Amino acid sequence: MVKVTLNGTVLAESDKTVVVEGNHYFPPDAVNTSALTPSSTHTTCPWKGVASYYDASIGGKTVVNDVAWYYPQPKDAAKNIEGYVAFYKNKVNFE
Repeated sequence: MVKVTLNGTVLAESDKTVVVEGNHYFPPDAVNTSALTPSSTHTTCPWKGVASYYDASIGGKTVVNDVAWYYPQPKDAAKNIEGYVAFYKNKVNFE
C-alpha cells in the first residue's frame, strides 16, 4: 500500500499504483480530489504526451502549487496510466 500525505491530509492511497520512471501513478478512484484543484500548468513528455497538473488545496487554500500531474489523453505508449495521478516526491510525504 502506498500513501501520499500533505500536512496530515491523505492525498492518495492505493495498492494498485503503476510505477513509471520511478513515480507511483495512483488510480483515479484512489485520489482525494477534494484536496486537489486543477492548475493551469501543462508540460509535454515525448512518449507520454501532454500532462495536466493539480495544486494541493487544503481548507480552501492552495498550499502547494503543481503538487501532482496526470495524463488525460496520453499517447499510446502510456495508455496504462491514462487519468492516473502522480505526485512530486519533494512536495509530499510518501508512506
